[in-house]
Amino acid sequence: MSIIKVIIPAYNEEKAIGNVIKEIPKFVNEIIVINNNSTDNTAKEAKKAGATVLSESKKGYGYACLKGLEYIAKHESKPDIIVFLDGDYSDYPEELSKIIAPIVGGKVNFVVGARVANLREKGSMTPQQIFGNWLATFLMKLLFNAKFTDLGPFRAIRYSTLLDLDMQDKTYGWTVEMQLKVLKKNIPYTEIPVHYKNRIGVSKVSGTIKGTVMAGIKIISWIIKYTFKK
Repeated sequence: MSIIKVIIPAYNEEKAIGNVIKEIPKFVNEIIVINNNSTDNTAKEAKKAGATVLSESKKGYGYACLKGLEYIAKHESKPDIIVFLDGDYSDYPEELSKIIAPIVGGKVNFVVGARVANLREKGSMTPQQIFGNWLATFLMKLLFNAKFTDLGPFRAIRYSTLLDLDMQDKTYGWTVEMQLKVLKKNIPYTEIPVHYKNRIGVSKVSGTIKGTVMAGIKIISWIIKYTFKK
């Protein structure tokens, strides 16, 4: 049986985080919530729901994910698979089973949950999110012959593979960095269509002009960087 750990970066998700944790399949060995400088009761609600809660004062999705990996590295028993999941309840945590299936079956080392149009709740992705995903994946297809259609945050990766990627991005570029490095290293991957619903609360990225612009700049800069990287 594979050892599976889930990492959930969370910033002011007190109304959503408990629902996310409760709907993660029981076979998961540990759920790690990184409280990313929240000003509400995110940490309290996550602990109440049974998660391991860590604190990262530096704001940024990448900072939070790296904190989770730092915690895992300190333990003697290492997981086989790491799953990344948002804390806003926009994903369906129970779909974790199908996200990890291709890795457990030995077919691939990396899986992205693709938020396909026919499985998305109306309004769950903003027009700028849809366009940004299309542009990023179009460029990856054009430049790297990639088959990705989404930069979805709900994803699973073999732990040993994740270590080999040597992730660096501290903020908005974490997801695209992971996918670009998978492409560069010729790591076997696939996408699994997943359902997606309107999140609880307001997005800290797509819900603001600044967040949208900064995320867009970071994503495109990573793609340009890897286009010219030997």
